[in-house]
Amino acid sequence: MRSGGTRSSPYAAVRVRPAAAEAHPPTSVEVRGDRGPTEYRVGVTRTPAYLAAVASSAVPGLDAVAVRASRGAPGNRCDVGFVTDTQRRAWVVRVPTTAAVGAQLDTAADLLPLLHRRVPFSVPMPRGFLAVPEGRAVVYAYLHGRSVVLSEVVPGPGVAAEIGRAIAAVHNVDRAVFDEAGVPVYDAETCRTRHLADLDRGAATGHVPSALLSRWERALEDVSAWRFAPTPVHADLSGGRFLVTFADEEDPETASVRAVTGWEHAKVADPADDFAAIEAECSPETFESIVEAYSLARIERPDRHLRHRAKVVSELRLLTRLLDAVHAAEPPLITRRAAELRVLDERTSNGPDLVVSEPSAPRMPAAAAPPASATDVPPEVRDDDTQLLKTGTAADPTAVIPAEELDRLRAEPAAAPNDDPASWYEVLEPAPSIDEAESSMDLVEEEVEEEIEEEVTTDDRLDEEDDADEDDEAEPRSIEAEVTEVLDAAGTEPEPASESAADAEPTENDEASATQPVRQRKAASRPRTTRRRR
Repeated sequence: MRSGGTRSSPYAAVRVRPAAAEAHPPTSVEVRGDRGPTEYRVGVTRTPAYLAAVASSAVPGLDAVAVRASRGAPGNRCDVGFVTDTQRRAWVVRVPTTAAVGAQLDTAADLLPLLHRRVPFSVPMPRGFLAVPEGRAVVYAYLHGRSVVLSEVVPGPGVAAEIGRAIAAVHNVDRAVFDEAGVPVYDAETCRTRHLADLDRGAATGHVPSALLSRWERALEDVSAWRFAPTPVHADLSGGRFLVTFADEEDPETASVRAVTGWEHAKVADPADDFAAIEAECSPETFESIVEAYSLARIERPDRHLRHRAKVVSELRLLTRLLDAVHAAEPPLITRRAAELRVLDERTSNGPDLVVSEPSAPRMPAAAAPPASATDVPPEVRDDDTQLLKTGTAADPTAVIPAEELDRLRAEPAAAPNDDPASWYEVLEPAPSIDEAESSMDLVEEEVEEEIEEEVTTDDRLDEEDDADEDDEAEPRSIEAEVTEVLDAAGTEPEPASESAADAEPTENDEASATQPVRQRKAASRPRTTRRRR
């Protein structure tokens, strides 16, 4: 059933496998056909006695007393037998049918010992090997559980959520574990080009409808959907690969995945590969429940095109099966796979395309300016107005200062603090502009240079006076000339001197008394910034 709803029995979505003791009587060797699919969907080309002998030779101490071979669908890759020994232990023996399958069994045998401690469920652990012409036969311990029928899984907690968490546990495994086992590694572009190569091979067979080829080609050429981080994947998940148990036989929500089998195709590739069978067989509601549980259990966030690629890969699985049948040269199987492709072509002829349409981001409309009313008159702002800021948490930088407040603030001294608690304004001294700062620096430098020149002139004049005292013929300089020279250097007008001062002969004390006031006036006339600078 594909519709949702509650189930009264937990067996609706699972299929019970025969118990090992009942399937393998200890007193006889027989072959039984299993009508229902299990996790080991295989066909038999070797006799049951051969499979029992392989198991006894591969595992020391295994004495087979019963064997059961499974008859599955054509095109299976291994011969599988279920063996019971004298201690009533159950075993599974897998013998490859081709050298390629033998290589896959060897790779899985290297991966499973590294994987079993890193996932929350059991995996088949190899117990023994035996060389065969196609490679090596492998013997595993039998894993108990019920196979899952994906078409019967209901959405919500229970089997669906457990499947999603089990897939997430596989994808959360460190890539180094798979690299150490030597499994294939494919990046995103390689995965896409491999699918395109399968399209070319499928077109060459003549069994693939042209509409399907065009549909898949458009989906694969949409590069935006094929951008993902390569992830460790099982790559062959189906309902029969999951073995489920229940803590409460009457409560379907107590289900848990006990084991996952069939690791021969494990690799590092597209995470959507593990959702192909689930997307094809489950209802849309169940598929969303599985993906939701998967997303919550992942360490890294899944890419947004995971569902889309799962849909594409689920359809391409039919093409892969056709190519396998053509490679095996089995005409009945080729006819069956070609019929499945024709059914898919009829079902998708009127359906939506597989191309991802990227929604364009909507443009935000520009904010319209509020209409100006006739009463809104901009306030008059004068250039000499003092910069005022309104204090408080609800200050508005665009507020207009009232005229009476502005006049009151101008009347107060700028350095006086504002003690009025009713005032909402605070006077801030405007910072000097760059031009004013540069002019001030130039003025300081000019005054320093003038002061140095004045000191040099004074020293020269004192030296000349000493020479004049020694030389009787030299004419003494008057105090008025010295004062005039100093004032000229300072850039001020000389005051008129009295006749007595002009006619008097200069002395050393008179010179000091005449020169000292000029220097004091010079120092007092300097700006405050000059004294701070020095």
